[in-house]
Amino acid sequence: MFRILDRYIFREIAQTWLAVTVVLLAILLTNQFARVLSEVAKDNLPRDAVFQVIGLTALQYLTVLVPIGLFLSIMLALGRLYQDSEMPAMMACRVGPGGVYRPLSFLLLPLLIGVAWLAVDIAPDARLAIERIGMEARRQADLASIEPGRFMSDNAAGAVVYAETVLGPGMVENVFLQRRDDSGDVQVVVAARGEQRDSDDPNTRYFVLRDGKRYEGIPGTSQFQVMEFSEHGIPYQLPGVEEPELDPDAMPTRDLMASSAPEHVAEFHFRLGVPLSTLILAIIAVPLSRTQPRQGRYGRLAVGLLVIIIYFNLLTAGQAWVEKGVVPGSLGLWWVHALMLLFAVFMLGAQNRIFRRLLRLGRGA
Repeated sequence: MFRILDRYIFREIAQTWLAVTVVLLAILLTNQFARVLSEVAKDNLPRDAVFQVIGLTALQYLTVLVPIGLFLSIMLALGRLYQDSEMPAMMACRVGPGGVYRPLSFLLLPLLIGVAWLAVDIAPDARLAIERIGMEARRQADLASIEPGRFMSDNAAGAVVYAETVLGPGMVENVFLQRRDDSGDVQVVVAARGEQRDSDDPNTRYFVLRDGKRYEGIPGTSQFQVMEFSEHGIPYQLPGVEEPELDPDAMPTRDLMASSAPEHVAEFHFRLGVPLSTLILAIIAVPLSRTQPRQGRYGRLAVGLLVIIIYFNLLTAGQAWVEKGVVPGSLGLWWVHALMLLFAVFMLGAQNRIFRRLLRLGRGA
């Protein structure tokens, strides 16, 4: 019988966890998708990297969504069992509230391993990969990113390009180009067609313009030269690729361990605390999900959300205090987890009426 009940409880929690996590992830990725499209419009990201960036962002989100989703799924699944009087029936079969942890552990242990891997290894690599994609996009911003009827400026090259029509990647018609050289002269080129060409140097490309005119001189004077051409190549340098300066949340965990900087210590403690917070929230969710038959399935959900908000706000505040030196690095964020663990012990004691028994023993003595 116990195996049947274990499978039943496990299935209820696992199915609810999967549904809750997918819904929360979809909501967050919808907002992120709009931000990514905005970055693409600003030429900060390439168009073909949109879904890659979304996938990498999803990996970062899962480090927070896994513990939250597990906490909410336990409350929702057990809340339904209480509402339908299934949990009291299980208690009549000598399956107490503590017996829920046995089937829950079948789901909890794999999730602890997975979320630890995400927090320590996968999420920092994903953040670094997103930064590198952005750098490469800024490096590759050229004719291929021109939109018809819009001016595109390149601050590094000091040029402004406009095309009336885009025929294809790197091919445009009715082109206007203006740039200023080191001597202060302004060059304006108007051409019927233009295209992008690679060169032998991977860091150099050419804008090849055809059937146009080139004006060169000093603004405000009559010292201008006009040149007609059938083909005119303008070289431009691609910005160099440099390793980005890593924020703490993008640094490898081994580098954080070797550093004594407060911001690195704070990030290291935050990563270690992700699987620990998952475990503590799972412990709290079981006694917190207990409801009365008339209270409804969602009766304690508001309290559960309040617990999540307090927990993660304390972690965020604690991380900031470690960075500023208010809390010593040796203490880190352990005090936050200790407080929440004490709350979990209190909830378990209240559910199992341990405090009443101790009070009775005290009166009897």
